[in-house]
Amino acid sequence: MKRKKVKKLLSSPRLGSNVLVKGWVRTKRENKNIIFIALNDGSTIKNIQIVVDTASFKEDMLKDITTGACLAVTGKLVESQGQGQSFEINAKSIEIYGKSDPETYPLQKKGHSMEFLREIAHLRFRTNTFGAVFRIRHAMAFAIHKYFNGKGFFYLHTPIITGSDAEGAGEMFHVTTMDLKNMPRNEDGSVDFRNDFFGKETNLTVSGQLEGELGALALGDIYTFGPTFRAENSNTPRHLAEFWMIEPEMSFYDLNDNMDLAEEFVKYLIKYALDNCHEDLEFLNNMIDKALIERLKFVLENEFVRITYTEAVSILSASGKKWEYQVGWGRDLQAEHERYLVEEHFKRPVILTDYPKEIKAFYMKQNDDGKTVRAMDVLFPGIGEIIGGSQREEQYDRLLDRIKEMKLPEKDLGWYLDARKFGTAPHSGFGLGFERLILFVTGMSNIRDVIPFPRTPKNAEF
Repeated sequence: MKRKKVKKLLSSPRLGSNVLVKGWVRTKRENKNIIFIALNDGSTIKNIQIVVDTASFKEDMLKDITTGACLAVTGKLVESQGQGQSFEINAKSIEIYGKSDPETYPLQKKGHSMEFLREIAHLRFRTNTFGAVFRIRHAMAFAIHKYFNGKGFFYLHTPIITGSDAEGAGEMFHVTTMDLKNMPRNEDGSVDFRNDFFGKETNLTVSGQLEGELGALALGDIYTFGPTFRAENSNTPRHLAEFWMIEPEMSFYDLNDNMDLAEEFVKYLIKYALDNCHEDLEFLNNMIDKALIERLKFVLENEFVRITYTEAVSILSASGKKWEYQVGWGRDLQAEHERYLVEEHFKRPVILTDYPKEIKAFYMKQNDDGKTVRAMDVLFPGIGEIIGGSQREEQYDRLLDRIKEMKLPEKDLGWYLDARKFGTAPHSGFGLGFERLILFVTGMSNIRDVIPFPRTPKNAEF
């Protein structure tokens, strides 16, 4: 008999039919003659109830059915007599694939803190909360590819190992095959990379953007979706050392086109979640964040406000609020400032544009005022910045001057400058942190809980 997934079984039940289901025991309860088993196979947040007549099975085998055990059950699908489920399976045969020691299995039927579940991240997928989160994560990854494919974008795989620092921040993980206990040195004491695997200093990428631009300047519209790495010593609920980024790059897009795409893109993803993940969202709305679905609909139903950084600073300065971080033109905005604009002042998502060039990356197109660049940040309720992007500087001389001004290694960016020498074109792009998106869509409060195995300072388990 072919196995049926629980989701399929519950969505199109054939009462009276014999079925085979396989999964893990969530709960087991007994009365005199009957055992009730809640079985979950991960396909849905819902369990299927297995009804076991104890007289039909060996007592020793039934004792081995405990929380966490893995079973294969064959039986008849019938209408449920009890509350809590519409259908159940009257078991005819049970095979135990894997026993679970009730003394040591850490996920007994009780509440567990998020901190505890991070310590057993290899098992937390089996909880309702994390099952819901990671099914939604899958749905969002699928929706991203679906959206861009539908718009004629090409999926470009950019390198994970790179010799360039896209952000110019220097917070990168080094890659080497050399013996760390016996590194070759130059006369000045610096590391000699000539005999390293790549013959030069290399790092894990912080962004696929620079290489993505090269693809866009030939293919038109591209997007990347891959892992990125930041060696930033940040122990906050919003930062990871390893995370995933979606980075579209589009030829012939100006800043307004870029903002239009960003708004359309995130609204598409949120609508996809509401349309396709309703059971998991309802669970998270009930158990994690009572305002989750309301907030998702709020973003979907409202046009994003578009204002300049300068206008935002004026609003924040005039608010009369006491800020933990000082507000002033030329300072980067913090999460408290961004959330005030979205949640209190405008009560809508906000796109900020035209930031001071000193607080933005070298590749952003400079405005004619000589002080600001054509940057954009999309701000969401509960999160703050969810998207960062810009129109890119397409003029060779201006880009070269900016590289020199920021004292970046010109020799390592020769290939990037070449794109401005041979058929340059206006182009724009943005980056969406995938985990920030999943935080927003699930209502979870810590970014470590929306990636399967979080990498943070002093933590690289599993």
